Amino acid sequence: MGKSLVIVESPTKTRTLKSFLGADYQIEASMGHVRDLPKDEFGVNIEDNFEPEYEIIPERKEVIEKLKSAAKNAESVYIASDPDREGEAIAWHLKEALGLKSPKRIRFNEITRTAVTEALRSPQDLNMNLVNAQQARRVLDRVVGYKLSPLLWVKIRKNLSAGRVQSVAVRLICDREREIEAFVPEEYWSIAAELTPLNRREPFEAKLALIDGEKAEVKNEEQAKSIVDELTGAEYKVSNIAKKTVKRNPPAPFITSTLQQEAARKLNFTANRTMTIAQQLYEGIEMGEMGHVGLITYMRTDSTRVAAEAQSEAREFILNNFGEEYAPKTPRQIKKKGAQDAHEAVRPTSVNRRPDDVAKYLSPDQLKLYKLIWQRFLASQMSQAVFEVTSVDIGAKQFTFRASGSVVKFQGFRAVYAESRDTEDVPEEEKPPLPKLSIGELLKLIKLDPKQHFTEPPPRYTEASLVRALEENGIGRPSTYAAIISTIQQRHYVVKEKGRFKPTPLGCAVTDYLVANFPEILDVKFTASVENRLDEIETGKLEWHKVLSDFYEPFEHALKKAEWGDDNEEKNCPVCGSKMELKSGRFGNYFKCTNPDCKKTLRPKREKIEVIQPRETDQICPNCGRKMVIRMSRTGEFMGCSGYPECKTIISMDPPVGVCCPLCTEGEVLQKTSKRGKKFYGCSRWPECKFVSWDKPIDRKCPKCGSIMVENTYWGRHHGYKCSNKECDYKENASKSETPAG
Repeated sequence: MGKSLVIVESPTKTRTLKSFLGADYQIEASMGHVRDLPKDEFGVNIEDNFEPEYEIIPERKEVIEKLKSAAKNAESVYIASDPDREGEAIAWHLKEALGLKSPKRIRFNEITRTAVTEALRSPQDLNMNLVNAQQARRVLDRVVGYKLSPLLWVKIRKNLSAGRVQSVAVRLICDREREIEAFVPEEYWSIAAELTPLNRREPFEAKLALIDGEKAEVKNEEQAKSIVDELTGAEYKVSNIAKKTVKRNPPAPFITSTLQQEAARKLNFTANRTMTIAQQLYEGIEMGEMGHVGLITYMRTDSTRVAAEAQSEAREFILNNFGEEYAPKTPRQIKKKGAQDAHEAVRPTSVNRRPDDVAKYLSPDQLKLYKLIWQRFLASQMSQAVFEVTSVDIGAKQFTFRASGSVVKFQGFRAVYAESRDTEDVPEEEKPPLPKLSIGELLKLIKLDPKQHFTEPPPRYTEASLVRALEENGIGRPSTYAAIISTIQQRHYVVKEKGRFKPTPLGCAVTDYLVANFPEILDVKFTASVENRLDEIETGKLEWHKVLSDFYEPFEHALKKAEWGDDNEEKNCPVCGSKMELKSGRFGNYFKCTNPDCKKTLRPKREKIEVIQPRETDQICPNCGRKMVIRMSRTGEFMGCSGYPECKTIISMDPPVGVCCPLCTEGEVLQKTSKRGKKFYGCSRWPECKFVSWDKPIDRKCPKCGSIMVENTYWGRHHGYKCSNKECDYKENASKSETPAG
């Protein structure tokens, strides 16, 4: 009897499964997707009911041949791709590419011996509803991207691109920027009194709350000064004390979006970085004698549900390490409204693996994220935190000042974890305690502090708040947030400034054009409705071809109108007078003469849309003495001479990395962007100096050969540092290296 073949997505998973499956199983990796729509062709037959025309991904041809050979000799074939839409689609594509008649589909939410063994005991069939939901999304995205992008090339400029979901995300950022630009700040003042009991110095702050029993509204400096003057010599007396008990429930365990948000706030991780590290923790980490161990459950989920076994293990851990009062009487199951509930929440596979216990096996980033997930899950299964909140009113003439403070009566879940906040406003239960006071007690004024304020516009989106906005508006799904945010930056439609997203002039120009011509496609609610229809395909309520057809008909009409205006029904050939018919090509729609002897074609005229006006600077052109201006290119802003095209001087705006060029020793190394949008590093003296590197140089020399050291990365993950000399094998692990300069 031959071995059973288990096909997973990544090599890391093969190592993890091999650590606890016996010699009866051969485990191979598909390396992700094996088939897709063609890269350089449309690949969707609209006339044939939107039939996708899949082909083997060129980089996967050797993998397919290897898997075919293994499947041919296998007793059984199990496909163990990820348990979501994308994973189900990979399983189906593997079935088709390998010619398998009835492969066994196994799914597990965590890569542990128990979960995998249980999955092997009860294999299932492919879920074609999941596959069709993924196909529908892939075809929709191809249709929109392939049809809209060439239109942007014609109407605005070449090499632009649009996406069904990404363009809506850019619109959110552009709309927020316009809110900020249109915002008119209003002045207001606050007046705080620093007070202390007469017989002891225990200062605390109280803010002006009421004037003659009405809410205090101090709108300008004149009013503030008048109030301060009136308070001169006033007696400050405690007029009321109110106490209440506030109970706070623990936060739910992480789902994909909340994990990305909290990692952004607490760890300063991008969504993409968070998901990359979470994938590593899920697939397994080499842990000495224990072998490869999957440390967390599947990280793409919208459900806060937790398995009963995990709850039981957490409860036992809490009882043993914190005490009975820290464990609620009944296990906590926090439900999220509208969740698909296909998978559990993101949690550690075993709460008994404390972060300190596994720290020596993890990179610094892996440890930070694992600790965050471990703490959040444990806290979610603990008792409420209890606070006693005290609010004190203090009378001074016709003015009432108010102070609040709190005392922790019982830490509960906060013994393990405290949520971060998007705003600087401190909840009343988290304010420091007030001194012991009594009604009628006189207080001593230390100082009055009037402060000017202005109302502020809504803030630009951070990584965390953008993920939350995408989720709240139903744009994309948990598994796509990281890709959306990465894509809109790679396309130079938005940039990050001080940790917040700002649209580029190019991003605003493209968004304005799309909104004007495709209001429905760029509509947030419409995009959310499409996502809901994809969910209904997944549950078997809708047929996927119908969803595509319903989408395409109005989209095609809008596309024709955008290209040709309202007059796109009838056109006569300007050469022979015959009727022209509308055709669809690689670079968008065009009219072709129906006369077989006439080859005349017509394309829509390009509109002149000013993407960005050059911005004048104080810098002088070193060649002609005119002022330099900032212009926009496909890969971002650059500084050029205002005398262009007579003077073609360009000064680099690429950011330096703080390293002297190792080749010429005169220039400095700059971070640059290739024509394909990929980062690389080159000398500021180019083209005189030809130094380039895909790896980021650091300000240290190799102790072995003296060449410059560079960062060592693999699939975007930082592994440490290595020598730039390919003939030198010197490397340093990330945990043992210095922080790179720049």
